[in-house]
Amino acid sequence: MVNGTIRATGAAHANQSRKVDVAIIGAGPAGLTAGYLLTKRGFSVAIIEKDQTYVGGISRTVEHDGYRFDIGGHRFFSKSQQVVDLWNEILPDDFIQRPRMSRIYYEGKFYSYPLRAFEALWNLGIVRSTLCMASFAKAKAFPNRTVKSFEDWTINQFGSKLYSIFFKTYTEKVWGMPCDEMSADWAAQRIKGLSLWGAVTDGLKRSLGLNKRPNDGMQTKTLLETFRYPRLGPGMMWDAARDKILATGKGEVLMGHAFKQLAADGQGGWRLSATGPDGDLMIEAGHAISSAPMRELGARLHPLPATSLEGSRLRYRDFLTVALKIRSEELFPDNWIYIHDSKVKVGRIQNFRSWSPEMVPDDSVACVGLEYFCFEGDDLWDSSDDDLIALATKEMAILGLVSPDKVIGGVVVRQEKAYPVYDDEYAANVAAMRTELEAAHPTLHLVGRNGMHRYNNQDHAMMTAMLTVENIAAGARVYDTWCVNEDAEYHEAGDEGAQNAIPARATLSDDQAAALASVRAVPERIAPAKPAKAA
Repeated sequence: MVNGTIRATGAAHANQSRKVDVAIIGAGPAGLTAGYLLTKRGFSVAIIEKDQTYVGGISRTVEHDGYRFDIGGHRFFSKSQQVVDLWNEILPDDFIQRPRMSRIYYEGKFYSYPLRAFEALWNLGIVRSTLCMASFAKAKAFPNRTVKSFEDWTINQFGSKLYSIFFKTYTEKVWGMPCDEMSADWAAQRIKGLSLWGAVTDGLKRSLGLNKRPNDGMQTKTLLETFRYPRLGPGMMWDAARDKILATGKGEVLMGHAFKQLAADGQGGWRLSATGPDGDLMIEAGHAISSAPMRELGARLHPLPATSLEGSRLRYRDFLTVALKIRSEELFPDNWIYIHDSKVKVGRIQNFRSWSPEMVPDDSVACVGLEYFCFEGDDLWDSSDDDLIALATKEMAILGLVSPDKVIGGVVVRQEKAYPVYDDEYAANVAAMRTELEAAHPTLHLVGRNGMHRYNNQDHAMMTAMLTVENIAAGARVYDTWCVNEDAEYHEAGDEGAQNAIPARATLSDDQAAALASVRAVPERIAPAKPAKAA
Protein backbone atom coordinates (compact mmCIF):
# COMPACT_ATOMS: atom_id res chain seq x y z
CA MET A 1 0.00 0.00 0.00
CA VAL A 2 1.38 3.43 -0.99
CA ASN A 3 -0.12 6.60 0.52
CA GLY A 4 -3.31 4.68 1.29
CA THR A 5 -3.62 3.39 -2.26
CA ILE A 6 -2.98 -0.19 -3.35
CA ARG A 7 -0.98 -0.11 -6.57
CA ALA A 8 -2.11 -3.60 -7.66
CA THR A 9 -3.85 -6.53 -6.09
CA GLY A 10 -1.36 -8.91 -7.63
CA ALA A 11 -4.02 -11.61 -7.95
CA ALA A 12 -3.94 -11.64 -11.74
CA HIS A 13 -0.25 -12.47 -11.84
CA ALA A 14 -0.70 -16.03 -10.63
CA ASN A 15 -3.65 -16.88 -12.84
CA GLN A 16 -4.51 -15.06 -16.06
CA SER A 17 -8.08 -16.38 -16.15
CA ARG A 18 -10.88 -16.68 -13.62
CA LYS A 19 -14.60 -17.36 -13.42
CA VAL A 20 -16.89 -15.17 -11.31
CA ASP A 21 -20.55 -14.32 -10.97
CA VAL A 22 -20.13 -10.70 -12.11
CA ALA A 23 -17.39 -8.98 -14.10
CA ILE A 24 -17.17 -5.19 -13.62
CA ILE A 25 -15.46 -2.71 -15.92
CA GLY A 26 -14.13 0.30 -14.03
CA ALA A 27 -13.37 0.95 -10.36
CA GLY A 28 -15.12 4.30 -10.07
CA PRO A 29 -18.02 5.06 -7.70
CA ALA A 30 -20.49 2.96 -9.73
CA GLY A 31 -18.21 -0.03 -10.24
CA LEU A 32 -17.01 -0.13 -6.63
CA THR A 33 -20.52 0.36 -5.24
CA ALA A 34 -21.74 -2.57 -7.33
CA GLY A 35 -18.77 -4.70 -6.30
CA TYR A 36 -19.18 -3.90 -2.61
CA LEU A 37 -22.91 -4.65 -2.51
CA LEU A 38 -22.59 -7.80 -4.61
CA THR A 39 -19.84 -9.28 -2.44
CA LYS A 40 -21.92 -8.50 0.65
CA ARG A 41 -24.63 -10.69 -0.86
CA GLY A 42 -22.21 -13.51 -1.58
CA PHE A 43 -21.64 -12.96 -5.28
CA SER A 44 -18.10 -13.32 -6.58
CA VAL A 45 -16.84 -10.33 -8.58
CA ALA A 46 -13.77 -9.24 -10.52
CA ILE A 47 -13.27 -5.54 -11.22
CA ILE A 48 -10.80 -4.32 -13.81
CA GLU A 49 -9.37 -0.78 -13.54
CA LYS A 50 -7.10 0.85 -16.12
CA ASP A 51 -5.35 3.11 -13.61
CA GLN A 52 -2.32 1.45 -12.05
CA THR A 53 -2.55 3.37 -8.76
CA TYR A 54 -5.88 4.94 -7.97
CA VAL A 55 -9.45 3.73 -7.69
CA GLY A 56 -12.37 6.17 -7.73
CA GLY A 57 -12.22 7.39 -11.32
CA ILE A 58 -12.90 11.10 -11.44
CA SER A 59 -13.74 10.85 -7.72
CA ARG A 60 -10.21 9.72 -6.84
CA THR A 61 -7.81 11.76 -4.72
CA VAL A 62 -4.35 12.17 -6.23
CA GLU A 63 -1.46 12.55 -3.78
CA HIS A 64 1.88 14.27 -4.47
CA ASP A 65 4.48 14.92 -1.77
CA GLY A 66 1.80 14.81 0.90
CA TYR A 67 -0.54 17.24 -0.94
CA ARG A 68 -3.90 15.82 -2.01
CA PHE A 69 -5.94 16.95 -4.98
CA ASP A 70 -9.66 16.43 -5.52
CA ILE A 71 -10.22 15.89 -9.23
CA GLY A 72 -13.24 18.06 -9.97
CA GLY A 73 -14.52 18.74 -6.46
CA HIS A 74 -16.93 16.31 -4.78
CA ARG A 75 -19.41 17.32 -2.14
CA PHE A 76 -20.86 14.35 -0.29
CA PHE A 77 -24.52 15.22 -0.35
CA SER A 78 -27.48 13.10 -1.34
CA LYS A 79 -31.20 13.25 -0.78
CA SER A 80 -31.28 9.45 -0.92
CA GLN A 81 -31.01 7.98 2.56
CA GLN A 82 -29.77 4.76 1.01
CA VAL A 83 -26.76 6.53 -0.48
CA VAL A 84 -26.05 8.36 2.78
CA ASP A 85 -26.28 5.11 4.72
CA LEU A 86 -23.86 3.44 2.34
CA TRP A 87 -21.35 6.28 2.66
CA ASN A 88 -21.55 5.98 6.45
CA GLU A 89 -21.17 2.21 6.25
CA ILE A 90 -18.09 2.32 4.06
CA LEU A 91 -16.42 5.29 5.78
CA PRO A 92 -17.94 5.56 9.28
CA ASP A 93 -15.32 7.67 11.07
CA ASP A 94 -13.70 10.02 8.58
CA PHE A 95 -16.31 12.56 7.47
CA ILE A 96 -15.97 16.23 8.39
CA GLN A 97 -18.57 18.97 7.94
CA ARG A 98 -17.38 21.80 5.72
CA PRO A 99 -18.84 25.22 4.89
CA ARG A 100 -19.84 25.73 1.28
CA MET A 101 -18.62 28.88 -0.42
CA SER A 102 -18.37 29.45 -4.15
CA ARG A 103 -18.11 32.69 -6.04
CA ILE A 104 -18.18 33.86 -9.64
CA TYR A 105 -15.31 35.97 -10.97
CA TYR A 106 -16.39 38.41 -13.68
CA GLU A 107 -14.54 41.46 -14.97
CA GLY A 108 -12.27 41.68 -11.96
CA LYS A 109 -15.06 41.38 -9.38
CA PHE A 110 -16.43 38.55 -7.29
CA TYR A 111 -20.11 37.66 -7.12
CA SER A 112 -21.34 35.50 -4.28
CA TYR A 113 -23.01 32.28 -5.27
CA PRO A 114 -25.81 32.12 -4.20
CA LEU A 115 -26.61 35.65 -5.23
CA ARG A 116 -26.55 38.56 -2.79
CA ALA A 117 -28.77 41.20 -4.32
CA PHE A 118 -27.05 44.39 -3.14
CA GLU A 119 -23.58 43.03 -3.94
CA ALA A 120 -24.62 42.01 -7.46
CA LEU A 121 -26.28 45.36 -8.15
CA TRP A 122 -23.23 47.20 -6.85
CA ASN A 123 -20.80 45.13 -8.93
CA LEU A 124 -22.81 45.32 -12.13
CA GLY A 125 -23.74 48.96 -11.74
CA ILE A 126 -27.16 50.49 -12.05
CA VAL A 127 -27.10 50.72 -15.85
CA ARG A 128 -26.11 47.11 -16.44
CA SER A 129 -28.46 45.88 -13.71
CA THR A 130 -31.33 47.74 -15.36
CA LEU A 131 -30.44 46.25 -18.74
CA CYS A 132 -30.37 42.77 -17.21
CA MET A 133 -33.84 43.16 -15.74
CA ALA A 134 -35.18 44.66 -18.97
CA SER A 135 -33.69 41.76 -20.92
CA PHE A 136 -35.27 39.30 -18.52
CA ALA A 137 -38.66 40.96 -18.86
CA LYS A 138 -38.39 40.81 -22.66
CA ALA A 139 -37.56 37.12 -22.57
CA LYS A 140 -40.58 36.39 -20.42
CA ALA A 141 -42.90 38.51 -22.57
CA PHE A 142 -41.61 37.17 -25.89
CA PRO A 143 -40.09 33.72 -25.29
CA ASN A 144 -38.53 31.63 -28.01
CA ARG A 145 -41.13 28.96 -28.80
CA THR A 146 -38.71 26.64 -30.61
CA VAL A 147 -36.14 25.85 -27.95
CA LYS A 148 -33.38 23.60 -29.33
CA SER A 149 -30.12 24.71 -27.74
CA PHE A 150 -28.59 25.60 -24.38
CA GLU A 151 -28.57 29.21 -25.55
CA ASP A 152 -32.29 29.17 -26.40
CA TRP A 153 -33.24 27.62 -23.06
CA THR A 154 -31.07 29.89 -20.91
CA ILE A 155 -32.09 33.13 -22.65
CA ASN A 156 -35.74 32.13 -22.18
CA GLN A 157 -35.10 31.64 -18.47
CA PHE A 158 -32.86 34.61 -17.68
CA GLY A 159 -32.76 36.99 -20.64
CA SER A 160 -29.93 37.56 -23.09
CA LYS A 161 -27.96 39.96 -20.88
CA LEU A 162 -27.69 37.67 -17.86
CA TYR A 163 -27.03 34.76 -20.21
CA SER A 164 -24.05 36.55 -21.75
CA ILE A 165 -22.63 37.53 -18.33
CA PHE A 166 -23.15 34.43 -16.21
CA PHE A 167 -23.62 31.49 -18.58
CA LYS A 168 -22.10 31.87 -22.05
CA THR A 169 -18.36 32.34 -21.35
CA TYR A 170 -18.03 29.72 -18.64
CA THR A 171 -20.21 27.15 -20.41
CA GLU A 172 -18.27 27.46 -23.66
CA LYS A 173 -15.01 27.03 -21.72
CA VAL A 174 -16.31 23.86 -20.14
CA TRP A 175 -17.67 22.28 -23.31
CA GLY A 176 -15.45 23.70 -26.05
CA MET A 177 -18.41 24.37 -28.32
CA PRO A 178 -20.78 27.29 -28.93
CA CYS A 179 -23.81 27.38 -26.66
CA ASP A 180 -26.14 27.40 -29.66
CA GLU A 181 -24.78 23.93 -30.60
CA MET A 182 -25.35 22.41 -27.17
CA SER A 183 -28.50 20.48 -26.37
CA ALA A 184 -31.07 22.24 -24.24
CA ASP A 185 -31.10 19.06 -22.12
CA TRP A 186 -27.90 20.24 -20.44
CA ALA A 187 -29.52 23.44 -19.20
CA ALA A 188 -32.73 21.65 -18.25
CA GLN A 189 -30.74 19.17 -16.18
CA ARG A 190 -28.27 21.44 -14.39
CA ILE A 191 -30.17 24.73 -14.14
CA LYS A 192 -33.76 23.51 -13.92
CA GLY A 193 -35.61 25.04 -10.99
CA LEU A 194 -33.34 28.05 -10.60
CA SER A 195 -35.62 31.07 -10.66
CA LEU A 196 -34.27 34.58 -11.22
CA TRP A 197 -36.99 36.12 -9.08
CA GLY A 198 -36.42 33.47 -6.41
CA ALA A 199 -32.68 34.13 -6.44
CA VAL A 200 -33.17 37.89 -6.19
CA THR A 201 -35.72 37.50 -3.37
CA ASP A 202 -33.49 35.11 -1.46
CA GLY A 203 -30.48 37.32 -2.12
CA LEU A 204 -32.31 40.38 -0.85
CA LYS A 205 -33.34 38.59 2.34
CA ARG A 206 -29.79 37.34 2.82
CA SER A 207 -28.37 40.81 2.27
CA LEU A 208 -30.74 42.22 4.88
CA GLY A 209 -30.20 39.35 7.32
CA LEU A 210 -33.88 38.44 7.27
CA ASN A 211 -33.49 34.70 6.82
CA LYS A 212 -33.62 32.76 10.07
CA ARG A 213 -34.43 29.29 8.86
CA PRO A 214 -31.91 26.48 8.42
CA ASN A 215 -29.74 26.87 5.32
CA ASP A 216 -30.19 30.63 5.75
CA GLY A 217 -33.59 30.36 4.11
CA MET A 218 -32.07 29.47 0.76
CA GLN A 219 -34.76 27.90 -1.34
CA THR A 220 -33.10 28.00 -4.74
CA LYS A 221 -32.27 24.58 -6.08
CA THR A 222 -28.72 23.21 -6.33
CA LEU A 223 -27.40 25.36 -3.47
CA LEU A 224 -26.13 24.18 -0.08
CA GLU A 225 -24.54 26.02 2.84
CA THR A 226 -22.56 23.07 4.24
CA PHE A 227 -21.61 19.61 3.08
CA ARG A 228 -19.81 16.51 4.34
CA TYR A 229 -16.42 15.56 3.04
CA PRO A 230 -13.87 12.80 3.76
CA ARG A 231 -10.99 14.40 5.64
CA LEU A 232 -8.41 13.14 3.10
CA GLY A 233 -10.55 13.70 0.01
CA PRO A 234 -13.14 11.64 -1.90
CA GLY A 235 -10.63 8.95 -2.81
CA MET A 236 -10.66 7.96 0.85
CA MET A 237 -14.19 6.64 0.33
CA TRP A 238 -13.27 4.55 -2.69
CA ASP A 239 -10.04 3.22 -1.19
CA ALA A 240 -12.17 1.98 1.72
CA ALA A 241 -14.74 0.43 -0.63
CA ARG A 242 -11.99 -1.41 -2.49
CA ASP A 243 -10.48 -2.68 0.76
CA LYS A 244 -13.86 -3.98 1.94
CA ILE A 245 -14.38 -5.81 -1.36
CA LEU A 246 -11.01 -7.50 -1.04
CA ALA A 247 -11.64 -8.35 2.63
CA THR A 248 -14.71 -10.43 1.76
CA GLY A 249 -12.58 -12.89 -0.16
CA LYS A 250 -15.29 -12.77 -2.86
CA GLY A 251 -13.89 -9.93 -4.93
CA GLU A 252 -10.81 -8.77 -6.79
CA VAL A 253 -9.83 -5.29 -7.96
CA LEU A 254 -7.32 -5.73 -10.76
CA MET A 255 -5.32 -2.52 -11.19
CA GLY A 256 -3.54 -1.57 -14.39
CA HIS A 257 -5.91 -3.69 -16.50
CA ALA A 258 -7.38 -1.94 -19.54
CA PHE A 259 -10.66 -3.08 -21.07
CA LYS A 260 -9.99 -4.93 -24.33
CA GLN A 261 -13.17 -6.82 -25.29
CA LEU A 262 -16.48 -7.98 -23.84
CA ALA A 263 -17.77 -11.02 -25.72
CA ALA A 264 -21.09 -12.81 -25.27
CA ASP A 265 -20.48 -16.50 -24.59
CA GLY A 266 -23.62 -17.67 -26.38
CA GLN A 267 -25.21 -18.90 -23.15
CA GLY A 268 -26.25 -15.59 -21.65
CA GLY A 269 -22.90 -14.95 -19.98
CA TRP A 270 -19.73 -13.04 -20.81
CA ARG A 271 -16.02 -13.30 -21.44
CA LEU A 272 -14.23 -10.09 -20.47
CA SER A 273 -10.67 -9.65 -21.68
CA ALA A 274 -8.30 -7.01 -20.38
CA THR A 275 -4.70 -6.07 -21.05
CA GLY A 276 -2.55 -5.90 -17.93
CA PRO A 277 1.08 -5.64 -16.88
CA ASP A 278 1.57 -9.41 -17.39
CA GLY A 279 -0.36 -9.77 -20.63
CA ASP A 280 -4.00 -10.43 -21.36
CA LEU A 281 -6.46 -11.52 -18.68
CA MET A 282 -9.74 -13.39 -19.30
CA ILE A 283 -12.71 -13.25 -16.93
CA GLU A 284 -15.77 -15.46 -17.43
CA ALA A 285 -18.94 -14.22 -15.75
CA GLY A 286 -22.68 -14.66 -15.74
CA HIS A 287 -23.28 -10.89 -15.63
CA ALA A 288 -21.23 -7.93 -16.83
CA ILE A 289 -21.43 -4.39 -15.44
CA SER A 290 -19.87 -1.63 -17.54
CA SER A 291 -18.99 1.85 -16.42
CA ALA A 292 -16.74 2.24 -19.47
CA PRO A 293 -17.71 5.05 -21.86
CA MET A 294 -20.58 3.94 -24.09
CA ARG A 295 -18.50 4.77 -27.16
CA GLU A 296 -15.75 2.44 -25.95
CA LEU A 297 -18.17 -0.33 -25.03
CA GLY A 298 -19.89 -0.16 -28.40
CA ALA A 299 -16.57 -0.58 -30.21
CA ARG A 300 -15.34 -3.47 -28.03
CA LEU A 301 -18.51 -5.52 -27.64
CA HIS A 302 -18.73 -8.83 -29.48
CA PRO A 303 -20.80 -9.43 -31.45
CA LEU A 304 -20.53 -5.82 -32.60
CA PRO A 305 -23.87 -4.08 -31.96
CA ALA A 306 -25.75 -2.64 -34.91
CA THR A 307 -25.71 0.70 -33.07
CA SER A 308 -21.92 0.84 -32.71
CA LEU A 309 -21.99 3.67 -35.27
CA GLU A 310 -24.28 5.68 -33.00
CA GLY A 311 -21.98 4.88 -30.10
CA SER A 312 -18.96 6.13 -32.05
CA ARG A 313 -20.64 9.52 -32.41
CA LEU A 314 -20.79 10.12 -28.66
CA ARG A 315 -18.33 12.78 -27.56
CA TYR A 316 -16.53 13.53 -24.32
CA ARG A 317 -14.88 16.57 -22.79
CA ASP A 318 -11.58 16.14 -20.98
CA PHE A 319 -9.91 18.39 -18.45
CA LEU A 320 -6.73 18.85 -16.51
CA THR A 321 -5.94 20.28 -13.12
CA VAL A 322 -2.82 22.34 -12.48
CA ALA A 323 -2.22 22.28 -8.72
CA LEU A 324 -0.06 25.16 -7.51
CA LYS A 325 1.68 25.29 -4.15
CA ILE A 326 1.76 28.88 -2.95
CA ARG A 327 3.67 30.46 -0.11
CA SER A 328 0.68 31.74 1.82
CA GLU A 329 -1.36 30.59 4.80
CA GLU A 330 -4.62 31.30 3.01
CA LEU A 331 -5.69 32.87 -0.28
CA PHE A 332 -9.48 32.86 -0.33
CA PRO A 333 -12.09 30.93 1.64
CA ASP A 334 -13.99 29.51 -1.35
CA ASN A 335 -14.14 25.81 -2.12
CA TRP A 336 -13.88 26.96 -5.70
CA ILE A 337 -14.26 30.05 -7.88
CA TYR A 338 -15.94 30.03 -11.29
CA ILE A 339 -13.96 32.12 -13.77
CA HIS A 340 -16.29 33.94 -16.15
CA ASP A 341 -13.50 35.85 -17.85
CA SER A 342 -12.42 35.45 -21.47
CA LYS A 343 -8.93 36.88 -20.79
CA VAL A 344 -7.83 33.57 -19.22
CA LYS A 345 -8.26 29.93 -20.18
CA VAL A 346 -8.85 28.60 -16.67
CA GLY A 347 -12.47 27.72 -15.98
CA ARG A 348 -12.53 27.06 -12.24
CA ILE A 349 -10.12 27.29 -9.32
CA GLN A 350 -10.31 24.98 -6.33
CA ASN A 351 -8.87 25.78 -2.90
CA PHE A 352 -7.98 22.38 -1.48
CA ARG A 353 -7.58 23.59 2.13
CA SER A 354 -11.18 24.80 2.03
CA TRP A 355 -12.27 21.26 1.16
CA SER A 356 -10.31 19.85 4.07
CA PRO A 357 -7.34 21.26 6.03
CA GLU A 358 -5.79 17.80 5.93
CA MET A 359 -5.44 17.98 2.15
CA VAL A 360 -2.57 20.44 2.61
CA PRO A 361 0.20 19.23 4.96
CA ASP A 362 2.04 22.56 5.43
CA ASP A 363 0.20 25.34 7.27
CA SER A 364 2.39 27.96 5.61
CA VAL A 365 1.53 26.79 2.09
CA ALA A 366 -1.76 27.14 0.23
CA CYS A 367 -2.63 24.75 -2.57
CA VAL A 368 -5.05 25.55 -5.36
CA GLY A 369 -6.12 23.62 -8.43
CA LEU A 370 -6.74 25.48 -11.69
CA GLU A 371 -9.07 23.47 -13.93
CA TYR A 372 -8.67 23.69 -17.69
CA PHE A 373 -11.30 22.12 -19.91
CA CYS A 374 -9.98 20.67 -23.14
CA PHE A 375 -10.13 17.78 -25.60
CA GLU A 376 -7.61 14.97 -25.41
CA GLY A 377 -4.97 15.65 -28.04
CA ASP A 378 -5.52 19.41 -28.40
CA ASP A 379 -2.77 21.97 -27.74
CA LEU A 380 -3.69 22.45 -24.10
CA TRP A 381 -3.86 18.73 -23.34
CA ASP A 382 -0.56 18.08 -25.10
CA SER A 383 1.29 20.96 -23.42
CA SER A 384 4.18 19.98 -21.17
CA ASP A 385 3.63 20.02 -17.43
CA ASP A 386 6.15 22.87 -17.09
CA ASP A 387 4.28 24.96 -19.65
CA LEU A 388 0.95 24.31 -17.94
CA ILE A 389 2.35 25.27 -14.52
CA ALA A 390 3.73 28.47 -16.07
CA LEU A 391 0.34 29.20 -17.68
CA ALA A 392 -1.51 28.66 -14.39
CA THR A 393 0.96 30.89 -12.54
CA LYS A 394 0.52 33.62 -15.14
CA GLU A 395 -3.28 33.42 -15.06
CA MET A 396 -3.42 33.60 -11.25
CA ALA A 397 -1.50 36.88 -11.59
CA ILE A 398 -3.82 38.16 -14.37
CA LEU A 399 -6.79 37.48 -12.09
CA GLY A 400 -5.08 39.33 -9.26
CA LEU A 401 -5.16 36.32 -6.96
CA VAL A 402 -1.46 35.44 -6.53
CA SER A 403 1.84 37.08 -7.30
CA PRO A 404 4.03 34.74 -9.39
CA ASP A 405 6.93 34.97 -6.93
CA LYS A 406 4.81 33.20 -4.29
CA VAL A 407 4.36 30.05 -6.39
CA ILE A 408 6.83 27.45 -5.13
CA GLY A 409 5.81 24.41 -7.14
CA GLY A 410 3.13 22.65 -9.09
CA VAL A 411 1.88 19.39 -10.53
CA VAL A 412 -0.49 18.49 -13.40
CA VAL A 413 -3.24 15.87 -13.30
CA ARG A 414 -5.01 14.96 -16.55
CA GLN A 415 -8.51 13.47 -16.64
CA GLU A 416 -9.79 12.02 -19.87
CA LYS A 417 -13.51 11.68 -20.62
CA ALA A 418 -14.51 13.73 -17.61
CA TYR A 419 -17.81 14.92 -19.07
CA PRO A 420 -20.18 13.28 -21.56
CA VAL A 421 -21.01 15.93 -24.17
CA TYR A 422 -24.64 16.90 -24.63
CA ASP A 423 -24.62 17.88 -28.29
CA ASP A 424 -27.72 17.86 -30.47
CA GLU A 425 -27.25 14.17 -31.43
CA TYR A 426 -26.33 12.59 -28.09
CA ALA A 427 -29.85 11.72 -26.89
CA ALA A 428 -30.78 9.82 -30.05
CA ASN A 429 -27.44 8.01 -30.11
CA VAL A 430 -27.70 6.95 -26.47
CA ALA A 431 -31.32 5.85 -26.86
CA ALA A 432 -30.51 3.74 -29.92
CA MET A 433 -27.61 1.96 -28.27
CA ARG A 434 -29.42 1.46 -24.97
CA THR A 435 -32.48 -0.02 -26.69
CA GLU A 436 -30.44 -2.53 -28.67
CA LEU A 437 -28.26 -3.64 -25.75
CA GLU A 438 -31.16 -4.09 -23.34
CA ALA A 439 -33.07 -6.21 -25.85
CA ALA A 440 -30.12 -8.33 -26.92
CA HIS A 441 -28.23 -8.68 -23.63
CA PRO A 442 -30.31 -8.92 -20.43
CA THR A 443 -27.18 -9.72 -18.38
CA LEU A 444 -25.27 -6.63 -19.51
CA HIS A 445 -25.74 -3.61 -17.22
CA LEU A 446 -24.62 -0.04 -17.91
CA VAL A 447 -23.90 2.15 -14.88
CA GLY A 448 -22.33 5.44 -13.94
CA ARG A 449 -21.61 8.72 -15.69
CA ASN A 450 -19.77 7.48 -18.76
CA GLY A 451 -21.41 4.07 -18.77
CA MET A 452 -24.76 5.76 -19.38
CA HIS A 453 -23.44 8.97 -21.01
CA ARG A 454 -25.13 11.12 -18.39
CA TYR A 455 -23.68 13.98 -16.41
CA ASN A 456 -24.54 12.48 -13.04
CA ASN A 457 -23.04 13.24 -9.66
CA GLN A 458 -21.33 10.42 -7.77
CA ASP A 459 -24.43 9.67 -5.70
CA HIS A 460 -26.43 9.23 -8.91
CA ALA A 461 -23.72 6.94 -10.24
CA MET A 462 -23.90 4.96 -7.01
CA MET A 463 -27.67 4.68 -7.27
CA THR A 464 -27.46 3.23 -10.79
CA ALA A 465 -25.15 0.58 -9.33
CA MET A 466 -27.44 -0.06 -6.33
CA LEU A 467 -30.42 -0.66 -8.58
CA THR A 468 -28.33 -2.85 -10.87
CA VAL A 469 -27.41 -5.04 -7.90
CA GLU A 470 -31.13 -5.36 -7.12
CA ASN A 471 -31.73 -6.42 -10.72
CA ILE A 472 -28.94 -9.01 -10.67
CA ALA A 473 -30.16 -10.43 -7.36
CA ALA A 474 -33.72 -10.63 -8.71
CA GLY A 475 -32.63 -12.20 -11.99
CA ALA A 476 -34.60 -9.57 -13.93
CA ARG A 477 -34.61 -5.85 -14.68
CA VAL A 478 -36.83 -5.04 -11.74
CA TYR A 479 -35.71 -1.40 -11.65
CA ASP A 480 -35.19 0.92 -14.59
CA THR A 481 -31.74 2.34 -13.85
CA TRP A 482 -32.14 4.89 -16.64
CA CYS A 483 -34.71 6.66 -14.51
CA VAL A 484 -32.11 7.61 -11.92
CA ASN A 485 -32.65 11.29 -11.47
CA GLU A 486 -31.06 13.99 -13.58
CA ASP A 487 -33.13 16.76 -12.07
CA ALA A 488 -31.25 19.71 -10.59
CA GLU A 489 -33.31 19.59 -7.38
CA TYR A 490 -31.66 16.33 -6.44
CA HIS A 491 -28.13 17.63 -6.85
CA GLU A 492 -27.63 19.98 -3.93
CA ALA A 493 -30.94 21.11 -2.53
CA GLY A 494 -32.98 20.10 0.48
CA ASP A 495 -31.95 17.97 3.42
CA GLU A 496 -29.38 15.20 3.20
CA GLY A 497 -30.99 11.78 3.37
CA ALA A 498 -34.43 13.32 3.32
CA GLN A 499 -35.80 10.52 1.19
CA ASN A 500 -36.31 6.96 2.37
CA ALA A 501 -34.10 4.14 1.21
CA ILE A 502 -35.04 1.68 -1.48
CA PRO A 503 -35.51 -1.65 0.28
CA ALA A 504 -32.83 -4.25 -0.36
CA ARG A 505 -35.31 -6.50 -2.13
CA ALA A 506 -37.15 -6.59 -5.40
CA THR A 507 -40.69 -6.10 -4.08
CA LEU A 508 -42.30 -2.72 -4.47
CA SER A 509 -42.92 -0.72 -1.28
CA ASP A 510 -44.43 2.65 -0.42
CA ASP A 511 -40.94 3.99 0.20
CA GLN A 512 -39.45 2.93 -3.09
CA ALA A 513 -40.40 5.92 -5.23
CA ALA A 514 -39.05 8.32 -2.61
CA ALA A 515 -35.51 7.01 -2.82
CA LEU A 516 -34.49 9.65 -5.34
CA ALA A 517 -37.40 12.11 -5.21
CA SER A 518 -36.67 13.34 -8.68
CA VAL A 519 -39.21 15.58 -10.34
CA ARG A 520 -38.33 14.11 -13.74
CA ALA A 521 -36.88 10.72 -13.04
CA VAL A 522 -37.95 8.56 -10.14
CA PRO A 523 -36.78 4.95 -10.64
CA GLU A 524 -39.85 2.87 -11.22
CA ARG A 525 -40.39 -0.85 -11.10
CA ILE A 526 -40.72 -2.25 -14.59
CA ALA A 527 -43.94 -4.14 -15.03
CA PRO A 528 -43.06 -7.83 -15.47
CA ALA A 529 -44.07 -9.50 -18.67
CA LYS A 530 -47.14 -11.68 -18.33
CA PRO A 531 -46.20 -15.38 -18.29
CA ALA A 532 -47.21 -17.35 -21.31
CA LYS A 533 -50.08 -19.71 -20.80
CA ALA A 534 -49.25 -23.38 -20.80
CA ALA A 535 -50.27 -25.20 -23.94
